Amino acid sequence: NNNNNNSNNNNNSSTNNTNRRRNNVPNYLQGNTINSRHSQSHSHSHHSHSSSSLWTPALYCSRLIDVSQMDIQSALDQMRSLLTVGVGGIISSICSGSGGSGFSNSNSNSGGLIGNMGGNYSIGKLAYYRKQTKNHWARDDPAFVAIQIGMLLVASMAHAIAFQSGSILSTTIKFAFHSIVINYLLVGSVMATVTRYIANTHLIQASSSSSSSTTSASTSTSTSSLSSSPTTSQNTSTMHVRQSVEWMYAFDVHCNAFLPFFTILYIVQFFLLPLVLAPGFFPFLASNTIYSLAFGHYIYVTHLGYRVLPFLHRTEVFLVPVCGVVFVFLLNWIGYPFGFGWNASRIMAHLYFGDGTI
Repeated sequence: NNNNNNSNNNNNSSTNNTNRRRNNVPNYLQGNTINSRHSQSHSHSHHSHSSSSLWTPALYCSRLIDVSQMDIQSALDQMRSLLTVGVGGIISSICSGSGGSGFSNSNSNSGGLIGNMGGNYSIGKLAYYRKQTKNHWARDDPAFVAIQIGMLLVASMAHAIAFQSGSILSTTIKFAFHSIVINYLLVGSVMATVTRYIANTHLIQASSSSSSSTTSASTSTSTSSLSSSPTTSQNTSTMHVRQSVEWMYAFDVHCNAFLPFFTILYIVQFFLLPLVLAPGFFPFLASNTIYSLAFGHYIYVTHLGYRVLPFLHRTEVFLVPVCGVVFVFLLNWIGYPFGFGWNASRIMAHLYFGDGTI
C-alpha cells in the first residue's frame, strides 16, 4: 500500500509538473501576443498622430475663411516682433554675417535656433516648436495672411481716396487687385518658389555624406566592434535624415518680409505723399530712400527666415540683392544732376493712378 501511495504521489507530481510546463507555454506565447498587440497599438497610435498632424495647403485655405480657426492675437504678436527689425540689423548682417537682431545662426543647435527677433515673440521659436510637434515648419494658422490682406484692402481704399482718380470704388478695386493678387500673392509665390529652389539645391548641409564617410572609415578599422553592435550604424544613419524647405514655409518667409515692406511703402509713404510726389531733389532723395529701405528690409527678413533652419548653411547668399538695391540707389542719385535720376514714388503714382494724379 505504501508503495502504491508513493507511486500515486509520484504520478501526481509528474502530472502537475507536466501541466505546469504546459501552462507556461501558453503564458509565454500569450505574453508575446500581448507585446505584439501592444506594439501594433503603439504603431497605430503613432500613425494616427502622424495623420492628425498631416497638413496641406488645401486645409490652410479652408481655414482662411473660418475666423474661429485663427489665432489673431498670436499673429499680431508676431507682426509686432517683425517690425522691430531695424536698419541696424541689416547693416550688422552685411558687415559681420551674423543674424543681427533677428534669428540666431542656423548652424547652431536647437537651443541656438530660438533667437529673439527684437521683441517678446520669437518667430524662429514658433517655427522650431511647430517642427517638433507637428513635423512642419510653416504656419498652419492663416491669421497672419488674413490680417495682411485686410491691411492691404484698407491701404488700397486710403490711396484711392488720396489720389481721387475717377470713382473711389473702382480705383480701390483696381489698386487692391494689384496690391493683393499681383504684388502680394503672385510675386510672393514666385519669390517663395525661387528662394526655396535656391535653398534646397545649393544651401542644404551635406552632414549625412560626411557622417557616412566617417562611419565607413570606422567600419574598415573596427569590423568586430561593428558586428557586436549593429544598432549603432542604424542610429547613425537615421540621425541624418535629409530635410528640405517646404513651399509653404517659403511663402511664410515672404509674408514675414512683406510686413515691413508694407509698413514703409503703404503707411509711411502714404503720409509723406505731398513731399515725395513734389518735384525737386529733396523729394527725389526722400522717395528713393523710402523704397530702398523697403526693399532692404524685405531682403533682410527673407534672409532671417532661412537662417533659422538648422539644415541650411551659407544663408547670407539671400543678402546679395541688398548690394543691387544700394547700387541702383547710388546710380540714381549720381545720375540725377545729369537728368538720369527718377523719383520712385512718382513712377508708382503714374503706374497705378495715371498722369493726372501727379
